[in-house]
Amino acid sequence: MTTFAGRETTARFIELDERWSTHNYHPLPVVIAEAAGASVTDVEGRTYLDFLSGYSALNFGHRHPDLVAAAVEQLGRVTLTSRAFHHDQLGLFCRELAELTGTELVLPMNSGAEAVESAVKIARKWAHRVKGVPDGTAEIIVAGSNFHGRTTTIVSFSTDETARADFGPFTPGFVTVKYGDAAALRDAITPRTAAVLLEPVQGEAGVIVPPEGYFADVRQACDENGVLLIADEIQSGLARTGTVLALDHEGVRADVYTLGKALGGGILPVSAVAGRRDVLGVLKPGEHGSTFGGNPLACAVGRAVVRLLTTGEFQQRAVELGAHLHTRLNELIGQGLSEVRGRGLWAGIDIAPGGPAGRAASEALMARGVLCKETHERTLRVAPPLVITRAELDRGIDAIAEVIRP
Repeated sequence: MTTFAGRETTARFIELDERWSTHNYHPLPVVIAEAAGASVTDVEGRTYLDFLSGYSALNFGHRHPDLVAAAVEQLGRVTLTSRAFHHDQLGLFCRELAELTGTELVLPMNSGAEAVESAVKIARKWAHRVKGVPDGTAEIIVAGSNFHGRTTTIVSFSTDETARADFGPFTPGFVTVKYGDAAALRDAITPRTAAVLLEPVQGEAGVIVPPEGYFADVRQACDENGVLLIADEIQSGLARTGTVLALDHEGVRADVYTLGKALGGGILPVSAVAGRRDVLGVLKPGEHGSTFGGNPLACAVGRAVVRLLTTGEFQQRAVELGAHLHTRLNELIGQGLSEVRGRGLWAGIDIAPGGPAGRAASEALMARGVLCKETHERTLRVAPPLVITRAELDRGIDAIAEVIRP
């Protein structure tokens, strides 16, 4: 283990960050130097449980040996060709991911925001070329309290003023309705509607699970009006909720899925749009692209992720450990928590009035060796790696109980 001498080490690294990096984040005052499985170690040798998992980018834990091996092997062969040429990993990755997700065509990209932007472009082009919506008039229905990324187009339909303030002018073509209100969504559909873009579980909003039957009603409304359903599974997908895709819990299929975060195994950014061939097939050469999208290294790691998911082991761990997590957290309602939400090994917990604010709770957890992070003022997100043990999970929950207890 690499360590650095001196009590001032953490402060020294934070000072460097504050001096030289743009202040677009407010991280906890911990400087991580090493990680493995569900644990991380700071520059002074202190070990913590990771209860955030890189916002679900680390579903398989830090440095999963299968994923590291795939990356190392590919690093010794070829890492980038650009899409000017074929390479021997792209087609295999796209086929295997399509088979895993039950889709027909895959568009590989890099970040989650790129996947969403790509899905928006595809939906608009599909609406113009297939549905007959006049060019430049297509609309996409989104939900309030959404989080799909931070590009200028995506923040154009955010309802979070922190994400939007001072970044206008904004991109038109989006209609916002209340999440979970199928009637409002149906009323918002017009002949210009190209697609509905929704998260199966709203992560940034506090791990909000929709009402039972919501997505079935949305699917029906889309079918009746010739509208695409796009499911943003970037944070909710790839075993976090106990299924490959969180939408599977609803017994509903989307026309298009956006994937990311865990698709890169916590090693590098990998994202994808996956869906119907007749929808993604509207793109023609030269109309959309990415130099790094679908690069050999990304595809090799992505294929290793798919192999881990085909065993079903991680989905089962999310189901079993998730049931334990929610049982224990629900016992804390009235004992410092006011509400617990979530699905699988993923929870949003609201700290009751009189308890600490979210930031203060996160800092108190850090002092107890658990790294978690607040969202909004009084909500913590709990999303440990799926490799965490039951004993480690209990240790983290015990720390939460100590911190939020009135």
